[in-house]
Amino acid sequence: MFVKLAVAASLVASVAAHAIFQELWVNGVDQGTSCARLPASNSPVTSVTTPDIACNANAASSKGVCQVLPGDEVTVEMHQQPGDRSCANEAIGGAHYGPINIYMAKVDDATTAVGSSAKWFKVSEMGLPSSNPDYWATEVLNDNCGHFTFKVPSDIAPGNYLIRAEVIALHVASQPGGAQFYMSCFQVNVGGSGSANPPTVSFPGAYSASDPGILINIYEQLNSYQIPGPSPYATTSPTVAATPYPTTATWNTALQPSTVPTAVPTAGAKGIGKA
Repeated sequence: MFVKLAVAASLVASVAAHAIFQELWVNGVDQGTSCARLPASNSPVTSVTTPDIACNANAASSKGVCQVLPGDEVTVEMHQQPGDRSCANEAIGGAHYGPINIYMAKVDDATTAVGSSAKWFKVSEMGLPSSNPDYWATEVLNDNCGHFTFKVPSDIAPGNYLIRAEVIALHVASQPGGAQFYMSCFQVNVGGSGSANPPTVSFPGAYSASDPGILINIYEQLNSYQIPGPSPYATTSPTVAATPYPTTATWNTALQPSTVPTAVPTAGAKGIGKA
């Protein structure tokens, strides 16, 4: 961790290393930015009380709505610069260590819904996968060329939803307002015949600036970490391992595309597999 402190001290001063969740995959099929609400810049949101905490600042809605089914594997993809899908660069660099959270919100129309008015439930999270040494979800994200995969809950009701993908960077979070929130929303339609409507939270409202997972000094040995927000629905958070976390990619980075689709793929499009 002392090595990370030295790296952070040098990088925070010289490199912004900001990032954006930009692309979506469904069962290994690249949806690109076809249903993404891309923010105006890669800069973070730093206030938990602004409406921007829902879907980022000046994030315009998309014409596209991606199709998913309960139980599908959905992957969100982050990179530092718009349109850059290279695995040669870290997805989020500059010692921006912290957790990943994925939320969904059922809405009447995904193309017009206002994120700060929606009701959100968490479907996946990763915080500190290992404490020997401390190894963060964002480091796992970088291992996998910016990809993080979760499952759509198998029993949720059909209809339009927003997906909210979020990284909370904690490299300067030891003072109030220091945590940096990087989030994007994606527009999807969930099929199937489920009926579940999980308990929800609001953004803003789900987080406090003094939450122990938001106001924190990560440059001391951490044997546990309290991920901000509610517990994920119908799944559990990964436990903190006492052994080193494997750095081998679980996403097939060899098949990473260089171009970005902007149209929703046709039904039956072929996807790639995991490594």
